[in-house]
Amino acid sequence: MAAFRLDLIGRYLKPHRRTVMLGAIALVVVNILSVTIPLEVRRVVDDLQNDFALSDVLTQAGWIVLLASSMAVVRLISRQLVFGVGRQVEVELRQKLFDQMLQQEPGWVQKTGSGEVISRATSDVENVRRLLGFAVLSLTNTALAYAFTLPAMLAIDPGLTVAAIALYPVMLGSVRLFGRRMMHQQRRQQEALSGLSELIQEDLSGIAAIKIYNQEDQELDAFSSRNRRYRDSAIQLAKTRSTLFPLLEGISSISLLLLLALGSGQLQQGTLSIGGLVALILYVERLVFPTALLGFTLNTFQTGQVSLERVEELLSREPLIRDSGQLTPLQQPVRGELEARNLHIRYEDSAKDTLNGLSFRIRAGELVAVVGPVGCGKTTLARALGRMVDVPAGELFLDGYDITRLRLEDLRAQLALVPQEGYLFTNTLADNLRYGEPEASMDRVESAAEQARLMSDVRGFPDGMNTLVGERGITLSGGQRQRTALGRALLMDCPVLVLDDALASVDNNTAAEILTSVRRQTQRTVVMISHQLSAAAACDRILVLEEGRLVQQGHHNQLIQEKGLYRSLWEREQAAERLESVA
Repeated sequence: MAAFRLDLIGRYLKPHRRTVMLGAIALVVVNILSVTIPLEVRRVVDDLQNDFALSDVLTQAGWIVLLASSMAVVRLISRQLVFGVGRQVEVELRQKLFDQMLQQEPGWVQKTGSGEVISRATSDVENVRRLLGFAVLSLTNTALAYAFTLPAMLAIDPGLTVAAIALYPVMLGSVRLFGRRMMHQQRRQQEALSGLSELIQEDLSGIAAIKIYNQEDQELDAFSSRNRRYRDSAIQLAKTRSTLFPLLEGISSISLLLLLALGSGQLQQGTLSIGGLVALILYVERLVFPTALLGFTLNTFQTGQVSLERVEELLSREPLIRDSGQLTPLQQPVRGELEARNLHIRYEDSAKDTLNGLSFRIRAGELVAVVGPVGCGKTTLARALGRMVDVPAGELFLDGYDITRLRLEDLRAQLALVPQEGYLFTNTLADNLRYGEPEASMDRVESAAEQARLMSDVRGFPDGMNTLVGERGITLSGGQRQRTALGRALLMDCPVLVLDDALASVDNNTAAEILTSVRRQTQRTVVMISHQLSAAAACDRILVLEEGRLVQQGHHNQLIQEKGLYRSLWEREQAAERLESVA
């Protein structure tokens, strides 16, 4: 598993190997300069014991300042190069994840959970960026620091070197211990902040319900509880940090005091020069930061590898609905004839078929209603027509073409599907209408709105077509949202229009007007799924489903004369309307 993870790291860094190599070379130069500077200081200090000349001191000081300045510049370049790789990978990875999510079937997000998907696309990608930027830079720099510094220290005095770094394992262990604790505390803090944000978002969306049911006090208590939870988690994290960093400074100071104590004895014995002791002090100070940082780096490295696997799992998922290997080009123009031949569809978590041997044929330009009791498979049929669910090969056809052999892009360009809950974006009404045709003129937008019987409402809006509909169309009524979604579909030049109970929030008279307008102004094939049998009565033909099977079909006048499911549904609807009129 470790080799697999390292292989993943290598694969992500491979496109940027030139930049990574330049960053590594810069780190080597930095470490060479950082070893050279203490040696120069040792030489200057030792030379001053024999002879003192201000000009020589200034010359040597200028030389050391030049080396230090060069080291700072090269270090800055190395960080920009390596951190830049991490940032670039982050951008590319987010783009790949978004592309991958758009290719997945619609049901995948509901099954996986939008929160889980967002977490992988945000926090996990950030962890990968830290792994490929900060962790790689830190590990490389620490390895080079010890590789160059330890030999230089051992060359000055092996005994003092061992004594000076003897406490460094304690420092590393402390960082590892506190680092894990800080990581868990930081995660709890993020979760608390996420819960607080979710509550604010939910309350803002449901502010009307809160006021109607007089629940302001309850929501204030809920917010106060989550706010305190966030405060407590933040304080715990601050306490851990305020304990760790003074502890590291203390260990570093003890190491330095130990070096001074033992080094002073060496000075008295004459086995160590003052310049050598100063150089050792500089080297010890140089190793403090990489050693302390190593613990954080290892934690980051482990977290990043886990996130890398989670991201890779998402990137490697094959969409359930995708183009097949053998595609058939769709001949234009498309007439809009639909046919099902013994269609069977079963959802992954279901024990039985939702559509069970469904067969029908809809002629081009025909207006057909699909009705039936709840759970009979009407919505599944609508989604199957656009391949929003997995459709078996050889069972559903458009103009005689097996839809599983057509490119998804070609198929969906011929079909406009209007769901019952038409999603509206936080934008203007006009932009929501032209979502499928972004370049459509305002005349076409208004024409589509007129067909959907929306223009009379638009004229009453202060900003007309420039009205902001709010999040998910919150500022519009249910009927206005449905008619906006319908207008969006009518604006598209598609030969097939599928209405999945898209007129449920519209009264019967308006629904009849919309259907009449659609038939008069277009030659589309219209499949209308509806619970409103009075609207279905205006259609050319009605398909009656029960438990995923076609049990009746024909015109309304014919079906109400026959004993069967349709007549019982019709009688039930008429009885309900009579009760409403009496009430």
